[in-house]
Amino acid sequence: MIYQIYPRSFADANDDGIGDLRGITGRLDYLRWLGVDALWLNPITPSPNADWGYDVSDYCAVHPDFGTLDDFDELITQTTRRGLRVLLDLVPNHTSDRHPWFEDARSGRRARHRDYYLWADPARDGGPPNNWLSLFGGAAWTLDEASGQYYMHSFLASQPDLNWWNDDVRTAFDDILRFWLDRGIAGFRVDVAAGMIKDRDLRDNPPAAAADHGVVRALGQRQEFNMNRPEVHEVLRRWRALTDRYDGDPVLLGEAYVLDVEQLAAYYGDGRDELHLVFNFLLLHAELDAEELRAILADSEPLDRLEAWPAWVGSNHDAGRLATRWARGDPNRARCAHLLLLTLRGTPVLYYGDELGLPELPIPRETSVDRGRKATQEPGRDGARTPMRWSSGPHGDFTHAAAQPWLPVGDPAAGNVADQARDPSSILHLCRDLLALRRHYPDLHTGPLKLLEEGPSGVLAFRRGERFTLALNLSATPHTVTVPPGRIILSTHRDRDSERVSGSLALDGWSGALIDRQH
Repeated sequence: MIYQIYPRSFADANDDGIGDLRGITGRLDYLRWLGVDALWLNPITPSPNADWGYDVSDYCAVHPDFGTLDDFDELITQTTRRGLRVLLDLVPNHTSDRHPWFEDARSGRRARHRDYYLWADPARDGGPPNNWLSLFGGAAWTLDEASGQYYMHSFLASQPDLNWWNDDVRTAFDDILRFWLDRGIAGFRVDVAAGMIKDRDLRDNPPAAAADHGVVRALGQRQEFNMNRPEVHEVLRRWRALTDRYDGDPVLLGEAYVLDVEQLAAYYGDGRDELHLVFNFLLLHAELDAEELRAILADSEPLDRLEAWPAWVGSNHDAGRLATRWARGDPNRARCAHLLLLTLRGTPVLYYGDELGLPELPIPRETSVDRGRKATQEPGRDGARTPMRWSSGPHGDFTHAAAQPWLPVGDPAAGNVADQARDPSSILHLCRDLLALRRHYPDLHTGPLKLLEEGPSGVLAFRRGERFTLALNLSATPHTVTVPPGRIILSTHRDRDSERVSGSLALDGWSGALIDRQH
């Protein structure tokens, strides 16, 4: 299991109200107790924080807010001692406009790094070169008045996109990957992995169609020419070959934001020579609805054909927390969501605090620090990035600073590590016990997933390997479902653990059970 840490919000060791690397190091024993295998850290590199680290100004250093390279090396030493691995966020699609490459590029058309970025002359009417849109609103082009050309940006204007047709950019990133791999990391989560290459002819994107996914319809156009270009696979194969030369089997985990399983499968490559893991965001966009989830799990043939290993996520720093989005504040729904996420075939990625059932906090728009979403009409992402709650003490023991943390903590008494660790019936123990079962039983780790015949509306049931059956009632109505006989090894509310099942299972609304046929 991979545990996603938003470093600014995890643990503050120097009491400045901002989480840091030494804070993470100080909490490694908790992560080992929980059953984590690897940590994925959101960007720790220097950045002016227009998009909180996803606008990189130096790829081979640590942001002073988080500490130093020595602090990072100590984190690697301590994780290694505990059998944990660390993945870093790699942001190859764009840099900050304050990166030395872009500062040089905008100095003139003959600048050494000019071709590191995507520049184009205005259209005949003087406007942007094409109809591409920024994911943060408006055109994906900004005019550089000094040179009379536009530069392209998939996100904020302060995040110019790199030109991956340039071999010098590819070579520079080879060096960046080696810099961190040489320091002992276990791989990278690759940001915007599908978006690096853009159409060389800068052709207009076609309009969205009625049959397209809702995300595409909301944008208003299919990102046919500025995303998911076939040439991006050349870059990923190059990185796979580079990482394969290192001991320890470094991992490439891709944020390839495609909502089609065939396209998703392509990012594993022929013979699995590209990414090791690719997020399946179809789950993230689904409701906690049995029929919808069943359709997503059934539509896995392209991945099975490649023997590709899925990566499942219920929350992240962009999409919000499952306790709010999926569970709507209902702890029973949250327990069902975790029982599903942590029993799927593949690697689950757990967002920090989800194991406590932490909800999103409402952050007023006028006090939001999410500049990316402030440019759009979408809700800000601050509410899903609030500090971890370690105890019921002041600031939840995230920090001992006299001043307020960088984002509000909320009410630590409503859910924190110390209190839930003492309560065997807590959602924290549910997650911990599920992770222990995954490690102990091969069927729950690598066994195939086979959906059971559809039963009552609202019920989702599947087999893992030959031994285990999961049954979930994702509705408020009690149902009875037909399942193979066995014994309940773990239930959502822990009140039915060890109960014998003879062939049918009565489930209350929003409840579920994992059944072991060999008990």
